[in-house]
Amino acid sequence: MSVNVRRMACTPEQVFAVLADPWVYPTWVVGASRLRAADDRYPAQGSRLHHSVGVWPLVLNDETRIDEWDPPRRMVLEAKTRPFGTERVIIDVKPRGGGCLVRIEEYPHTGIVTKLPGVIADALLHVRNAETLRRLEWVARGRAEH
Repeated sequence: MSVNVRRMACTPEQVFAVLADPWVYPTWVVGASRLRAADDRYPAQGSRLHHSVGVWPLVLNDETRIDEWDPPRRMVLEAKTRPFGTERVIIDVKPRGGGCLVRIEEYPHTGIVTKLPGVIADALLHVRNAETLRRLEWVARGRAEH
């Protein structure tokens, strides 16, 4: 399991405005290359994002399901990474001063990714999610300025 925490210069509501907009998902999620569609009910529990991962011509179509949506506090996702399996992603947001503290926890949930040695999987996820949180803050702050 990988855990990353970042103090952000934006409010929990600004973070959740980004999380609620499916069309910016590839902007802040490292590895997502494009969004193909989103369920009409997104981000309601059980709704899905249909996205692609990778760089052309090595692009795979995948999907992410919302398992919990509790703005502006918590979001839980199940992200598919075909053909490797699924990952569980938990995003917790807490107000801190004029900003917030965002914690992302990710771990392999099903498939071959669960067979990777924990140290390797955690290291890869940690580096990826540090950049993911950095991008999430940039998008939240940029949206707030407009």
